Parts: sequence; C-alpha cells; structure tokens
Amino acid sequence: MPPWLPKRCPETGGACLRADWEAWENAALSPHAARASESRGRERPEEEDAIRTAFQRDRDRIIHSKAFRRLKDKTQVFLAAEGDHYRTRLTHTLEVAQIARTIARALRLNEDLTEAVALGHDLGHTPFGHAGEDVLTTLYPGGFRHNEQSLRVVEVLERPGGLNLTFEVRDGILNHIAAGTPATLEARVVHFSDRIAYVNHDIDDALRGQVLAEEEIPSAILDVLGRTHAQRISTLVQDLVASSYGQERIMLSPARQDALSGLRTFLFERVYVGSDAKREEEKAKGVVSALYQAYLADVDRAPGKDGKEAVRDYVAGMTDRFAIAAFRRMFVPKEFRPDD
Repeated sequence: MPPWLPKRCPETGGACLRADWEAWENAALSPHAARASESRGRERPEEEDAIRTAFQRDRDRIIHSKAFRRLKDKTQVFLAAEGDHYRTRLTHTLEVAQIARTIARALRLNEDLTEAVALGHDLGHTPFGHAGEDVLTTLYPGGFRHNEQSLRVVEVLERPGGLNLTFEVRDGILNHIAAGTPATLEARVVHFSDRIAYVNHDIDDALRGQVLAEEEIPSAILDVLGRTHAQRISTLVQDLVASSYGQERIMLSPARQDALSGLRTFLFERVYVGSDAKREEEKAKGVVSALYQAYLADVDRAPGKDGKEAVRDYVAGMTDRFAIAAFRRMFVPKEFRPDD
C-alpha cells in the first residue's frame, strides 16, 4: 500500500491528514525539494497541527494577516489608477503565487512552501510602490529594503510576537530578491516567478494605460518570448522548468534569460522612469517624506513610540489611501464652517 494513502489516526479515530501529507511529500517530491517534516522549525516551538503541514499552516497565517489585506490598496506601477483592471500589490502577489505554484508542481518541489513564500514576499512594501521605498531608503538611517521589511512584518509586526513562521518561509521572504541566497529551491522559484509576473503584467497595464504601444516593444524580444501576454508567460515558465528539472538550481536558458532581462530594461526606460504612468510619483514621494518627518517630530502619533524604527514601520505599513488621508489631515487646511 502506498505510504501516502489515508490511515486511521489512533488518537482521534479519524484521518491523520498532516501525517499523510508529510508521507506523500517524502515519497513523491524531488530529492532537491524541501519537506515539511524536515523543516528547521519555528523560533518558538509549537504543537503540530492535526491537518496541515507546517508550510500549509504558514501559508494560511500569511493570508489571514492584516498586512496581506493591505496589499489591495498599495500601488504596483500606476499610482491611483482610474480603472478596475490595473494591478495592485495584492493582484501582483496572487499572480506570482500562481506562476510559482505551477513551476513548483512541474519540478516536484514543495508547492505549499513555494506558495507561502510567494504570498509573503511583498508584505513589507511601502505605499506608492517603489516611490515610497525610495523615500524611506533616503530618510531612514541604514536605508530601507522591502524584503527586510517583509521579514520584519511576519517576525515582529503582525500580532504580538509575529506569526512565528518556519525558518524556510522566513528565509524565502528575505532572500527572494536577485541578490539573495535562499536556503531552498522553492524560494528561487519565487524569485523568478516575481520577475516573470511583473515584467509581463506591467506591459499589460502600460498598454492599457496607453503608456506603451504594442509596436514599441522590441521585436527581437517578442520573437523569443512571444507576442501576447499568455505566450510570454508560457514560454518563460516552460523554459524554466525544462532548464531546471532534476537540477539543484533554478534557471532559465541563456536565450530566454537575455530576453527577459532585455524586456525589463526596456520597461525601466519606457515605463518605470519618466513616463506618464509615473507623473504623480514626485507628489507621492512628497507625501511619504512629509509623513515620515511629521511622525518623527511627534512619535506619539506613531504606534510603538520607539522613534525612527516605529515611524518607519508605521509609514511603510500604510496603504496609498491611508497615507493620502493622513497627509490631508496633517497638512491640508480644513474649511472654516461657522455655526449657522
């Protein structure tokens, strides 16, 4: 009988679902995959869940966190975009998770760990996207990096004592960036999925917003990756799976990697810097700067009351909408309305 078939749990008389999942992982996953039963554990030991593996439990904790919910009102590229179809930081995160799960499943890596890292990788992003991050990098001593703030969210800021996630999920959140050296292949999958997602959906949003025209995208890149959004993602996912299968590393073929890097460079030149999509960015930077300095001058307004660190955490956690409302309360005069 295969070891992952349901068994009866002697303690409860029911199915030992966590044990079943762990047995399935041990039997079915790649030798290079992370296994929940072999996790390096949590900072504070906890009794195991009867149904979920440690990584499934971490995924659920992230989804139920306040920081995850706030992503719906944080900018991806277009600030205060008018229209229902532009990406937000939340929809970006969901697209990354979908791509990453597809890749992890094809490579027989741990899909639950991959999903948990993907869902948590941007929890520390500031309001107004990278514009807000640039401001805090300038103002906060030592700079600001969203991956480090994402780790701080799950370790410290969410509920008293943090979410107490496993080492593998925390390591993946911290090291999903290009310069990171994560401990698992699953986190490397998230790194590539993040880039595949944002390069392609940012093109989609730029075309919708008439910041780009289809014919402006370099033909040499489209010849390699595909002419449509779906074709480009499919090409990159299939190439990454083919290049990485059975290997102890995650990579694209040189031709596809060069095309993806070229597309990213093109977006920096045409969309991310100086385009109409970014015309409000200086105003957004002004909002974040003014709020940071105002709270720093009066730390009692920032929950935590620990000076610069508390102010950084408070401002970084704001949604675009909350930041604009706070700025309006602080700096925009109210109308004088005498009693009737």
